[in-house]
Amino acid sequence: MPNPEITPDQIKALNERFDQSHPREIITWAAETFGNDLVMTSSFGADSMCTVHLATQVKPDIRVVVINTGFLFPETLAFMEEMRKLYNLTILEYRTRNDPLVWLSVNGEPDPRIRNNVEACCGANKDEVIDRAMREIAPAAWLRGVRADQTQERSKMSVLQWSPRHKCWALSPILRWSNRDVFRYMKENELPHHPLWDLGYTSIGCNPETCTRPVGTDEDARAGRWSGTSKKECGIHLDLGLGI
Repeated sequence: MPNPEITPDQIKALNERFDQSHPREIITWAAETFGNDLVMTSSFGADSMCTVHLATQVKPDIRVVVINTGFLFPETLAFMEEMRKLYNLTILEYRTRNDPLVWLSVNGEPDPRIRNNVEACCGANKDEVIDRAMREIAPAAWLRGVRADQTQERSKMSVLQWSPRHKCWALSPILRWSNRDVFRYMKENELPHHPLWDLGYTSIGCNPETCTRPVGTDEDARAGRWSGTSKKECGIHLDLGLGI
């Protein structure tokens, strides 16, 4: 494990401090500690500009790693490009090695609007890509936009923790924020939501209807992800991915 000066006692103390800190303070610590070996990931989803803005206010040149599965909404790609130009972002786009149409055909997926085997698709077109990206970039630390109130897996995370999968430190600066906190920050800073937000897409991943759908006003913000299944994570933020 690199950075041996961060001892278990220090990690515990930092997490106790970070649990009460504004995300900007957490990101400032990360930038001062890891310098140019700090990167971040973003899906450019519904409210992703919250974390992107927080990070770039501290480190304007931070590298933003984007995983292009081949099945992203066209609106997501357009939004990413718009944000790149508007905020002068340094985006590193990593793409699946599979041709999307060929992958569907070979893997017995006749209807592109439906994914029969979502685990296989995530494993081949998302997890493989993030693993390759992190191997090539080899960062010392990685900022991610997960929140504890989103899924059971994320509720168990710490703001600062070691990622054995990617062999780097994982920092989640908005882990303790709520939907309301994120919305307030975006409103105060006049940050744009993803264009599909206004159509009820409060959590946005890939475009098959089984992977992302709009939600009703009485539903949880992530209810539209893999609707009707017990799946809650694509695997990017899990220590062992999907094991595929």
